Amino acid sequence: MRDETLEPRPVRDSQSEMAEIVLPNDGNPLGALLGGRLMHWTDLAGAMAAHRHSRNYVVTASVDHIDFLVPVRVGDLVILRSSVNRVFHTSMEVGVKVFVENYIADTAQHVSSAYLTFVAIDAAGHHVKVAPVIPETEEQQRRYEDAGRRREIRRSELERRRKAAR
Repeated sequence: MRDETLEPRPVRDSQSEMAEIVLPNDGNPLGALLGGRLMHWTDLAGAMAAHRHSRNYVVTASVDHIDFLVPVRVGDLVILRSSVNRVFHTSMEVGVKVFVENYIADTAQHVSSAYLTFVAIDAAGHHVKVAPVIPETEEQQRRYEDAGRRREIRRSELERRRKAAR
């Protein structure tokens, strides 16, 4: 692991947006977007923010709970927005919020939100320290603080599962 001092970076440097048109290949027989496809896009959008912030390779370590709030149909436009919420040494929590836009009806709806944890690595797969993130708005500060609480919950749950597996 590199031991250099890293300059903190603002949340805005990691903010990313991705757009996908839902094609027939992305849907089920009823014309709705496959949940797995949306999870894949969510992972990609999260990775974009993690890459931008860490300026390194990243791997997905975990994904928190995902609910699908409204259906997405073939032909819809899906917008995924992501940013780093908080950095923990070599890992980062990234929030991804997904919207569906019907460009014919000029409507947009919230589809899902997820928190993903990414770990920065070098080309050999070793963990790499990540620069701290600087929240600049009240909303970013709230997400920063909430990320610390979610991390403790994730750690407790992981420890509980490890004990149960023994």
